[in-house]
Amino acid sequence: MKDEISRVLTLVEEGKIDKDKASELISILQGQNQSEPVTLKKDVSYGNKMLKVRINSENGDNVNVNLPINLVKAVLKVGTNIAEKIPEAEKYVKDINADLLIEAIENELVGQIVDITSANGDKVVVVVE
Repeated sequence: MKDEISRVLTLVEEGKIDKDKASELISILQGQNQSEPVTLKKDVSYGNKMLKVRINSENGDNVNVNLPINLVKAVLKVGTNIAEKIPEAEKYVKDINADLLIEAIENELVGQIVDITSANGDKVVVVVE
């Protein structure tokens, strides 16, 4: 599904589809009715938004991180492999597509952009709001 969403974002960048159609396609790809649908609406205050990462482990190792979107954009552009090099974090970030996150930020995506549940019940959710 990540590849399909990435392709939709690329189509918007190339001007082949508009943001409303892209939002509709992403919602269909996600196959779920979210209380706050994903949108690709340009927002003047987008730089004031936060990237929220929520990791809930079956073992009780829960993490809540709120990062300003401008900081995230800068860090992702500098290097996306930092978390993979931290032994404790590697298992949580190995399935996160950093390129997809960069595309989402550059296209000012708002809403849930990552939702991963591992076989053992660990859950990772990334939201821009």
